[in-house]
Amino acid sequence: MASTPSPRTKSKKPAKSRKKLDSSHYLYMAVIIAVILGIVVGLVWGGEKGFAVSLEPLGDLFIALIKMMIAPIIFCTIILGIGSIAKAATVGKIGGLALGYFTIMSTFALGIGLVVGNLIHPGDGMDLSGGNFTVTESADTHSFLLGIVPETLVSSLTSGNILQTLLVALIAGFALQRMGPAGKPILEGIAHVQALVFRILIMVMWLAPIGAFGAIAAVVGATGIQAVISLFTLMAAFYITCIIFIVVILGSLLKLVTGVNIFKLMRYLGREYLLIVSTSSSEAALPRLIAKMEHLGVSKPVVGVTVPTGYSFNLDGTAIYLTMASLFIANALGQPLAFGEQLGLLVFMIIASKGAAGVSGAGLATLAAGLQAHAPQLVGGVGFIVGIDRFMSEARALTNFTGNAVATVMIGSWTKEIDRVQVDRVLDKLEPFDERTMLTHSHVSVADTRRTEEKAAQSRVLERV
Repeated sequence: MASTPSPRTKSKKPAKSRKKLDSSHYLYMAVIIAVILGIVVGLVWGGEKGFAVSLEPLGDLFIALIKMMIAPIIFCTIILGIGSIAKAATVGKIGGLALGYFTIMSTFALGIGLVVGNLIHPGDGMDLSGGNFTVTESADTHSFLLGIVPETLVSSLTSGNILQTLLVALIAGFALQRMGPAGKPILEGIAHVQALVFRILIMVMWLAPIGAFGAIAAVVGATGIQAVISLFTLMAAFYITCIIFIVVILGSLLKLVTGVNIFKLMRYLGREYLLIVSTSSSEAALPRLIAKMEHLGVSKPVVGVTVPTGYSFNLDGTAIYLTMASLFIANALGQPLAFGEQLGLLVFMIIASKGAAGVSGAGLATLAAGLQAHAPQLVGGVGFIVGIDRFMSEARALTNFTGNAVATVMIGSWTKEIDRVQVDRVLDKLEPFDERTMLTHSHVSVADTRRTEEKAAQSRVLERV
């Protein structure tokens, strides 16, 4: 007699665990909703004395919180950035090539942003040059130079003068270099402080939906549909510029130097792109980029120097973003910058952004820092782009990431530390990347393995002779 199985003896299928959304997804959706609501409120309740314009303090509050973080961010990232330069330089040829290439490409990206920004004139027609923004008088050379030097080391972090903060950070960075091993604990302590500062910045970024809502509503309420058109023009132009930079500039260099197709390389890094889009930060893909570059056939010394250094100094997307956003704000406020002013402002931004490329929201803080130092009358305009900064953050993170991947392959070719046979096999899908190596941390460069085998074979031949 067959017995019916009891409920307890039935095989239970494992319940599929629902994948939880990362917290950044909720922030992403909240910013989207806030931007849409801000546009609607601005269009419905607009006018000089309308309800939408009265929401401007919400955007101002968010900008004030961002400005609060500027000095510690600049101080920590510059000191740690100088430490990275010193470390990269010790590896000789690889470090020198990496730093030289990064400097040239960042400058080139800066120039592209300047050209595009001056061609499309983002922000024109918004006419936000009302009485809320006062132009500060420019000081003479003598006063300017004396103003760079703070009264004390500590006052440079509390006075709000970004150039003083930059000067002290540079001095402290070089002093720590001279200290040698004795300065290592101090650098580690500054790294912990930087982690705290960025954690606070991430907390502040959760107020971005409120700031975006207030800023967008006030701008649209004051200027009408022209504000929406100008914002989307800026965003579209930035994305197109990044795509052209990756496909045309980086793709051409990669093909000429290594013979590698940029689209095959991007396909190989497809999962990393998805990770960056979901987190809006290239830092999340750093370990995977190291593992994949080694699997691609680039030697461990090249990957170990180029990738980490590139994350601090190869900021192509950030350079383009800072350029176009600055020109947008200046034009929107009716205070366009002369070409010389553009160069001075943006060179400072490129220096100040070193080490902060992988942190979501750091680009906005760097933008505010540069404007505060060189054109303080424009810093309030940062609130105009809060709503679309999250979207632009994705494009600049993808551009920075792609630039670092291309740089690693190119430097590997220049130093002859790359296995071209392995590169072709990987990019042609003949030797796929094993995801399990990311869990065991056992990824080993195939190029290194083959070189070791070749040296062992040569040794055996010499022994026989």
